[in-house]
Order: sequence, then C-alpha cells, then structure tokens
Amino acid sequence: MAAEMERNGERVYASDEKMGVQALEHAQEKQPGKPERVDPEYIRHGTSGIIAAFNVADDSIACAMVQPTRTEADYLAHIESLVALNPSDKHKIIHDSLNTHMSESLVKFVAKIEGIPDSELGRKGKSGILKSMKTRAEFLSDPSHQIEFVYTPKHCSWLNQIECWFSIIARRLLNRRSSFASVEELEQAIREFIDYYNRCLKKPFQWNYEGKLLKI
Repeated sequence: MAAEMERNGERVYASDEKMGVQALEHAQEKQPGKPERVDPEYIRHGTSGIIAAFNVADDSIACAMVQPTRTEADYLAHIESLVALNPSDKHKIIHDSLNTHMSESLVKFVAKIEGIPDSELGRKGKSGILKSMKTRAEFLSDPSHQIEFVYTPKHCSWLNQIECWFSIIARRLLNRRSSFASVEELEQAIREFIDYYNRCLKKPFQWNYEGKLLKI
C-alpha cells in the first residue's frame, strides 16, 4: 500500500530518535590466532544518537542525523530535510508523542507551507493552536495538510516501523562485539552502516499486525 501511495505522490515515513548510543572500547585487544572472546571490561568514550526516517515503501533510511542531541531545533531540521527531498508531495510522518514531535517550531513550519500566518496560531501556553501539546498535535495531525503527522498511541511506539530498524542496527552494529575508540569513530561506523543498509540490505517489512487486543 505504501509503495502505491508513493507512486501517487504520497510518501509515508516512520521517524524517531535512538539516543544514548555508547561508544564503548574493549579494554583488552583481540589476540591473533586465539578464539575471539567478548571482553567484560570496557572504556566509555561518551554517547551519540540517531534521528532518522524509515521510508515505509522501500525500507530505506532517509535524512539520518548522527549526533548526540535531539532538541526541538534538531527534529525540525530533520523534518525540513525530509520534506525537501520531495517538496511537492504529500508527506505522512509517523512518530510517537515526544514533546519535540509536537513543538511550536513544527507547527510554524507546517503553517508556513499551508499559507497560515503566525498571527493566526495564537501563543504557546496561552491561546490558539500553540496553546498546548494537545492543540499543537491536533493541528499537526490534520489530514488536509501537505505534511500530516500521525502519532502512535501512548506506550505503543513499538508500532512504529523504524523501531524495527533500530533493532537491526543494534544487533548488527551496536552489539557487544563492537569496539569504538571515540564518539567520532562510533558516528562514522553508524553512517557507514546506514549507507551499506540502503545499498544492500533494505527490504520492505511484511507488516502483518492485525490490531488485536492483547489478552491479559
């Protein structure tokens, strides 16, 4: 369905952040000619993170920002870059209800595209569309907009397909066997993995969750 939507000019992305990725270096070097062992001792060099969008139609990763911060400005920059890839298309962006996903700056970005002046948005914490997270989310999730944000239910961010991809990179790259001598080395490895994934590994997920209630 997502592939057909994309052919009709409507793009579906699953977006989120994976923060606190640690640059851990094994304390003991591997010994040539001996069986590999997972060293329980390691050196911490700091953390970084990923802000990325998963293209539901073809399983590729778009506009990945590899950096330690995820501020409101960071997420806005990510969305701006994502929309700029196909500026005339309709965008449906799926993410959870983190406060940066329903920010004042996102509202103003969408309003600018829709031709809505700032004077009609109200004031953050006071009135109008900008009054609260609820009113901002309602505006951002308006299906009539060129950019529509879809929020996963509370405690259900696992429904977002990019979480599946975060699991892939955690298993294939950010695992106990990996060793990074610096944050810069970690970030370069993440960028190289994303490039390799998009060239060689991407394959649309067969998403078959039927929405049935879990039995307690």
